[in-house]
Amino acid sequence: MTNRNKGILLLLASAFGFSLMTAFVKLSGDVPTMQKTIFRNGVSMIIAFFFVIHFKERLFGKRENQRLLLLRSALGAIGIILFFYAIDHLVLADADMLNKMSPFFTIVFAALFLKEHVKPFQLYSILLAFLGTLFIIKPSFSLDIVPYAAGILSAVFAGGAYTVLRALGNREQFYTVVFYFSTFTTVVLLPFVIFTYQSMTLKQTVYLLAAGVFATVGQFGITLAYKYAPAKEISVFNYFTVVFSAILGFVLLGQIPDVYSFIGYFIIFGSSLYMFLRNRGGEEVPAELARKE
Repeated sequence: MTNRNKGILLLLASAFGFSLMTAFVKLSGDVPTMQKTIFRNGVSMIIAFFFVIHFKERLFGKRENQRLLLLRSALGAIGIILFFYAIDHLVLADADMLNKMSPFFTIVFAALFLKEHVKPFQLYSILLAFLGTLFIIKPSFSLDIVPYAAGILSAVFAGGAYTVLRALGNREQFYTVVFYFSTFTTVVLLPFVIFTYQSMTLKQTVYLLAAGVFATVGQFGITLAYKYAPAKEISVFNYFTVVFSAILGFVLLGQIPDVYSFIGYFIIFGSSLYMFLRNRGGEEVPAELARKE
């Protein structure tokens, strides 16, 4: 098997892991968002801890990288809270596709803060993707738009976190970054969770533990995928998360996205595919990075 095919398979496995995470978060029911988030990140923290110890790396990274690690963790924490809120209030596939806007925001932030050049075709893709979100959101002057706004903002903060990771580069191992982020989120949210804790059934607890496990599978899968093949060659396959989420949403929850949402999916995926094809043609673009919250 070629390295490129290995990368594709790992990215598909990652997409399926993240899809199962969203499904289990949704199945856990009316548990507070903060409580769901701390379960997801607490499990990732424990798994990443064993990786850091096994490879004898620093738990919290190097001193010179602390500002970037803290900023990445803060942005990622806000992003994942908003994403979980969107999952609780939207069709799974809608929440997932809105969150998949993060690579486009990464391009914008990288241009603004890292002075990376934005090529015309990238700008066209971003504008087209935003058009696609309007079909999913179906803007209205009511509170119904709040979960959609949370979904978009989750992509904004995720894009910011990925931009910080671009600045961080290879100065820290991926499992150190995951441990730092997961520990930061767990410590910050712990007081809120203690204050607002809501008792859970055994089934809800199992669902949230499973969400944490599959989130970690998704994180490590996407990281390993980009070690085997460049992001510009395989990143488009990460959008299979939306396909898996749509299938799981239908099978487990009986959810069927409306026609306008499907149009939005097609537009956003099409704009991503366009960038993917241009990248393979030799033009470099900031793609979705090898770490995810």
